[in-house]
Amino acid sequence: MTRLSGTTLGAVTAAAGGASWLHAAQDAPLFSISLAEWSVHQALFKGRMNHLDFPAFAKRECGIDAVEYVNQFFMKHAKDDKYLAALKQRCVDEGVTSVLIMCDGEGDLGAPDRAARSEAVANHRKWVDAALALGCHAVRVNAHSTGTRDEQVKLVADGLRQLAEHAAPHGLNVLVENHGGFSSDGAWVAEVMRKVDLPNCGTLPDFGNFNDYDRYQGVAEMMPFAKGISAKSFRFNDEGNETETDFKRMMEIAVRAGFHGYVGIEWEGKVPAQEREGILLTKQLLERVRESLASK
Repeated sequence: MTRLSGTTLGAVTAAAGGASWLHAAQDAPLFSISLAEWSVHQALFKGRMNHLDFPAFAKRECGIDAVEYVNQFFMKHAKDDKYLAALKQRCVDEGVTSVLIMCDGEGDLGAPDRAARSEAVANHRKWVDAALALGCHAVRVNAHSTGTRDEQVKLVADGLRQLAEHAAPHGLNVLVENHGGFSSDGAWVAEVMRKVDLPNCGTLPDFGNFNDYDRYQGVAEMMPFAKGISAKSFRFNDEGNETETDFKRMMEIAVRAGFHGYVGIEWEGKVPAQEREGILLTKQLLERVRESLASK
């Protein structure tokens, strides 16, 4: 059961609209906080929220000024210039930065069949172009394939390289998240990165999604290539700490690796009515961790 302390929630809600301590204290925070759209996937799937309203929700309801989109919520609009312009204007109006687009359902970039792999690359290219139109710095993709461990390294690296080469002239990054299969093995992902060997192909370590693999080891292995982090949260105890992941330990790993980019909140609680509360608890926890690490 997801535990959300009434006392903790009251404090979080009261602070949600204010600027974080670090933004007020200095120009360059230790890391920045963004909101992944998947945090409100239940509201979006059930029609309680419109994709175009997501930037306003992030800023007005959660006090977060950077967002990470999920392509599932505007699948038909990847090439719709008017729609993308409208979404970008919503961000401008709210003072929100578009960070990246998470891409799913476009085929396996590591498909063994060359034609299928090429088709997957082509399917993903439109999202690179959409990311450029929105002012994002990256797209997040899946490193899925079939075959042996070594075979999948070669196949996935080939697909990633093709997509990264398309993205490079636009200054866009292609990021791999640990998201099932061998991609939930940090050492395997690192091997793929070394195989691709392009500066705009990197990783988006997720605090979860490692299955039986040690999550702290996995994040550490992915951090040398990281251009973003996904801070997954499920439930909190009465002290305001996430019960499945030690956020401070994770961010110590990230900061030691020299990471100072966006950490995207990805709330995965199962109760729809608690979406905003879960997001705010995750935000407050990240802010506490940031303050603690910055004081060292």
